[in-house]
Amino acid sequence: ERLRLSTMNSLLGRRDVVVVASVSCIYGIGSREDYEAMVIPLRLGQEVTRDYLLERLVALQYQRNDFDLTRSKFRVRGDVVELHPAYTEDAIRIEFFGDTIERFTRFDPLTGDAIESLGAINIFPSKQFATPQEKINRAILSIREELTDRIAWFEKQGKLLEAQRIKMRCEFDLEQLQELGFCSGIENYSRHVAGRPPGSRPATLIDFFPKDYLLVIDES
Repeated sequence: ERLRLSTMNSLLGRRDVVVVASVSCIYGIGSREDYEAMVIPLRLGQEVTRDYLLERLVALQYQRNDFDLTRSKFRVRGDVVELHPAYTEDAIRIEFFGDTIERFTRFDPLTGDAIESLGAINIFPSKQFATPQEKINRAILSIREELTDRIAWFEKQGKLLEAQRIKMRCEFDLEQLQELGFCSGIENYSRHVAGRPPGSRPATLIDFFPKDYLLVIDES
């Protein structure tokens, strides 16, 4: 997942990208539109409150851990926010002066040693299926509609155990989506999250390439 996230982010931010991929490049992922909408662009001197940034990081599926800074985690020390993106080896230190961003530093998360100062950064989501909460809320309604139909179908077939299983599993997933905006196996609900019609294909890594990309396919 880390390599795919890194590739998605490179394709969105650069033009000099070469991707060598297996069949995993056509596995379903979240839509490019939703993913781009979730990106947090930051620059030096930008006025933004620390609390607002923390809320956005949580929305991007990062978790706060003030003791162990590992991938997809962030920690807070006063006016300093340290973030280890899910897609890089290095971490980012964001320093505030009041409600203004004063400094960005890329550093080694193991030693804490500074690597370089940055003038601006883009913080990408920590999950492939990153979606604005309003779309998640619409998806929940759509999933419930399909769940009702599937339960009725199983019951009509006399498969009461299967009906109970799918109800329990989906209800748990829906609760996670409502509370966290994410659930394990969210790719199974990608049609509802993206608002696609039945039978349509999901987004893949190929959709993240620009219109003028070159695709070379091995004969195997």
